[in-house]
Amino acid sequence: MTGTFMGMPAFPAFPDAARRAVGDGVLRANLRRATHTIRDKRARAVAELADWDRLRAAGKAVKDHTLRHLDRYLLQLEESVTAAGGTVHWAADADEANRIVTGLVLATGHREVVKVKSMATQEIGLNEALEAAGIAAYETDLAELIVQLGHDRPSHILVPAIHRNRAEIRDIFEAEMGRLGLPAPDGLGDDPRELAEAARLHLREKFLRAKVGVSGANFMVAETGTMVVFESEGNGRMCLTLPETLISVVGIEKVVPAFRDLEIFLQTLPRSSTAERMNPYTTMWTGTTDGDGPSAFHLVLLDNGRTDTLADEVGRQALRCIRCSACLNVCPVYERAGGHAYGSVYPGPIGAILSPQLRGTGSEIDASLPYASTLCGACYEVCPVAIDIPEVLVHLRERVAQGGPVTREGIRVRIRPAHGHTAERAAMRAARLLLDHPGALRAGERLLARSRRLRPRRLPGPGRAWTDTRDLPEPPPEPFRDWWSRERGGQE
Repeated sequence: MTGTFMGMPAFPAFPDAARRAVGDGVLRANLRRATHTIRDKRARAVAELADWDRLRAAGKAVKDHTLRHLDRYLLQLEESVTAAGGTVHWAADADEANRIVTGLVLATGHREVVKVKSMATQEIGLNEALEAAGIAAYETDLAELIVQLGHDRPSHILVPAIHRNRAEIRDIFEAEMGRLGLPAPDGLGDDPRELAEAARLHLREKFLRAKVGVSGANFMVAETGTMVVFESEGNGRMCLTLPETLISVVGIEKVVPAFRDLEIFLQTLPRSSTAERMNPYTTMWTGTTDGDGPSAFHLVLLDNGRTDTLADEVGRQALRCIRCSACLNVCPVYERAGGHAYGSVYPGPIGAILSPQLRGTGSEIDASLPYASTLCGACYEVCPVAIDIPEVLVHLRERVAQGGPVTREGIRVRIRPAHGHTAERAAMRAARLLLDHPGALRAGERLLARSRRLRPRRLPGPGRAWTDTRDLPEPPPEPFRDWWSRERGGQE
């Protein structure tokens, strides 16, 4: 397990993984139906707010301010959590975070934990680390439960089992529920209410038995030390209140300065994620309270590549992300390729800019992720904190083409230019040379116009991949300069 483990095994480059996914008709139908439904509901929910653009700008401003002063707010957060009876731990990478959490669980003498849905714990591979230490970790979010029972991987930030349909979920419940606890009822159908009831019965005994809970957090308030979790099913509330010990693993970028800042995100996150005016369950807790909730609270603040990302003036805006998943639901690439092709717990457009920064661009999959986009800009338009994902994608493409710098296991290094970009760099050098010499450019334009009948249908060599899916543009009958000279009498 590397220092910046992201909960996934080694993966092929995105184009190879996506090519296989596109050939799966069931997967594409599941994704199309789900993403279109979610984004249509989101659009209606957002349209209800006349001041949505101002809320979006306010959220961006709060996050940008916090990132510029992250050191100060993290120290304030530590003081506030400690004063409220909690204990703060600092984890530089995945290995350290896993060691801390595993040690805390073992110290309780218990060997089971119930978990709230958490991207951070998936990012570091916490379940695998706990299993290696003899600790059973039970996912309690319905979609995460489906993924865990199906020996699967999440494919969406908000709906990890979005790639599964009801019939597949029923089959998973019937085959696997008994392995981890109460088996599925006999004659289980694929009606959503039956499936939800089967999950509720399966999880109930775990909620009542577990003495240790593990969570993430959507936000941390530096001013008060308050943790905030948004959820829709109530499983999170059970995990956050019933156990005797609560351990929260949270990325350092999730902090906000003051309690009043939550006013913004309480409006923008639910509408952008679940298309609700407010989440059914919004749980907030501050340290510990005698006789109410867990008697011990531990906060593990996770870096795992975030400090390196913060150092990049263009790329750092990815740390504004509040994990709403709106960008996934409007992305034409995600809709066709699905989440698994991204090789990360962070799929879709946000994953294409976040994963290569947290992990570096030294692997085949991470070097290909910045190209997993059409740059249509739909992701930027729906982002509730105005992350300019296309800008960061182009920035990361430049980094990949130039060969660094990248982050690998917390070390700033340089790598050789990524395979496949040699021809691109040569073409760019040739274009620069041509554009620097107007006479040569004019001669080239005329030669191209006169030889237009010889235009090939497909480009040779590396350019062949481009014309596999696009028509090569036809040159005009005459250069623009010649047309201008003829029509405007030589005036330039």
